[in-house]
Parts: sequence; structure tokens; C-alpha cells
Amino acid sequence: MVAGTALLVAVLLWPGMVPNRSGRMGSLLETFLPWLGLALPVLLVLALLRRSATAGLAVAVAAVVWAALFLPPAEAGGSGGLTVVQHNVDDANPDPTGTARTLADSGADLIALEELLPERLADYQAVLGAGHPYRAVEGTVGLWSRYPLTDVRPVDLRPRTLTADWRRALRATLHTAQGETAVYVVHLPSVRLGPGGYGTDRRDESARLLAAALAAEPLPRLIVLGDFNGTLDDRGLAPLTDLLGEGGRRELSWPRSFPLARIDHVLTRSAKVSDGWTLPPTPSDHLPVAARIDPGRLG
Repeated sequence: MVAGTALLVAVLLWPGMVPNRSGRMGSLLETFLPWLGLALPVLLVLALLRRSATAGLAVAVAAVVWAALFLPPAEAGGSGGLTVVQHNVDDANPDPTGTARTLADSGADLIALEELLPERLADYQAVLGAGHPYRAVEGTVGLWSRYPLTDVRPVDLRPRTLTADWRRALRATLHTAQGETAVYVVHLPSVRLGPGGYGTDRRDESARLLAAALAAEPLPRLIVLGDFNGTLDDRGLAPLTDLLGEGGRRELSWPRSFPLARIDHVLTRSAKVSDGWTLPPTPSDHLPVAARIDPGRLG
């Protein structure tokens, strides 16, 4: 039992020890890594039944490791700064107007959407445009802002196996009193679990393309908002996490009814996320994710 607990601690600390060559099992484990904590109560009961102090101590160490990794203390949030919201609104969303109201009521300065269908654009614009007069839309992603946006352009993240009409990323320059910030809105390809394993090839290819675009971005300050279809523990997103950081809390965002993973992110470079939270649910299968960017690191 002590050996099993030690193995659990090792996997929590070094999930890369699980190989990714066969069916991307390493990435699958990393996607749901926090849920390994469910083994702790079972191990504790076994330790009590055996009346083993050594086993109990091992479980206590494992619990401390798990808490340190997945229950970091929340950073103090303030009322200032730039508030951003990111939401995959779901292309089958039956109530785009109500969804837009939920996002607008958050008081966010920037609102990024994915799975934004052209035929629903007017519904979102009717609500979001009132408080966010600046807009950028490319393909099925969009950005609404209280502050001016310039140099809006698509970003090509299309995997080689997809057709040319696949457009799911944009870049814009945000102008605030603190200066210029490059803002990216992205929606990486979906992943599927099937007989061949955890299918992440397309997503991983898009992540590498995005990382190359971000590395070439001339503005030092970056905000990246999007549905990455992966957690930041997933090694398939390592090209991005090597360049960017995410602060604040990491509430789970998908699926809406019983969130299992945080796949919606607010990432930054040369800026600091000082707080993060999720908004009330919408009809989408994702929860909206909000964050506050520290103004002390915007300038």
C-alpha cells in the first residue's frame, strides 16, 4: 500500500513519466490529473483498517502534494485592471441573446467568443455592442472590447488535414491608457477518445502553429483567450505553456453540467492574471471563464 501511495505521488509530481507514444495516454492522464485525488480517501480508509502509521503518513504526504498542486491559494483580486471573459458559446446554443447578456453583465472590458456562427453574429452584437463598441470577428471567433482595436487579422492555425474554410483564430491590437497589447482569440481543434486512443494530433499541431505566431509577435504584452481543448498540464500544449502563464484560480470549465477539466484559458505574457473565476452557466456546454489582468503589469 505504501508503494502504491508513493506511485500516486510520483505520477502527480511527474506525469510525464507516463508515455505518450501509445494512444496519447500521457495526455489523457494529464487532462484529468486532479481527479487522481479521489484515490486519497480510499487509501486513507485502507490505512485505518490496517492500523498502519506508515501508510497513514504516506497518505498524508500524498494529500499535501495534491493540495499544493491543485489548491493553490487564491491571489488577492482588486477592483481595478482589465477584466476579460472567454466563452465557447456552442454553435448549437438556443439562446444567444441570453448568453450575451450573461457575458455583458459580468462587467468585462474584453469578451472573447468561440463557435460564433455567422447567422448568430447579429444576436450577440445587439447585446454586446452597446457596452463594447469595438469588435473583431474572423471565422467562428470574435472579440468585443470597450477599448479601441486595430490591426485585426486572422491567424492561420489550420492543421494540414482540414479544409481552407477552417478559421478559428484572430489577432488584434488593444489600445488602453497603459499602451498597446496584442490580443489573440483562439479555438484549437477538438480531441476525441476512441479505439485508437486519445486523438490530439490536430490540436497539438494547431498549438505548435499558435506558439510560432506568439513567439513572432512584436508586441511584448500578450493576452490569449480561448478554448484550447486541453488543460495546461497536458504536454500537448507545452509549446504554449513554455511561452505563456495563467494566474488566478483555475475553476473547471467543461462540461457545464459536471465540470471535469479546465480547457478554457486566459493566458498572458508580460502581464499578470491577478484573479480568475467562472460566470453563471449559459446554454453552452462550457462555462464562461473570467479573469482580471493586473494593471501594475500593463505598462
